[in-house]
Amino acid sequence: GIYGPGRGPFAKVRRGTARRIIKPGQVFSRIHVEDIAQVLAASIARPDPGAVYNLCDDDPAPPEEVIAYAAELLGLPVPEAVDFDAAEMTPMARSFYAESKRVRNDRIKEALGVTLRYPDYRAGLQALAAAEKPEV
Repeated sequence: GIYGPGRGPFAKVRRGTARRIIKPGQVFSRIHVEDIAQVLAASIARPDPGAVYNLCDDDPAPPEEVIAYAAELLGLPVPEAVDFDAAEMTPMARSFYAESKRVRNDRIKEALGVTLRYPDYRAGLQALAAAEKPEV
């Protein structure tokens, strides 16, 4: 999924609505919006009509890890883990959690020369958390 300022797990963690659904083997690829912008700039600088690029960071991760890390960064309790099969959720949420999406980003690095600013969700969430903190 795409995350960045105003878009990510922090709001749900703060509201207490974030869920840590555990489904063994499930991972999702993510990308910070700033990395999307730099890939777009690189593709404009090196046009290759018809080329397709997967935009994601280097670390597909289970969603429950992302939620737990976000809670830790905010200094809030990590939401309780709930097994996928036992979790109550809407059909739409169940279909989302039923999937697993692992994508590779080799082409953006090799063909476009991109070095990700946020190579994993930890780096991206750390930057977002730091940007949210008021300066003293």
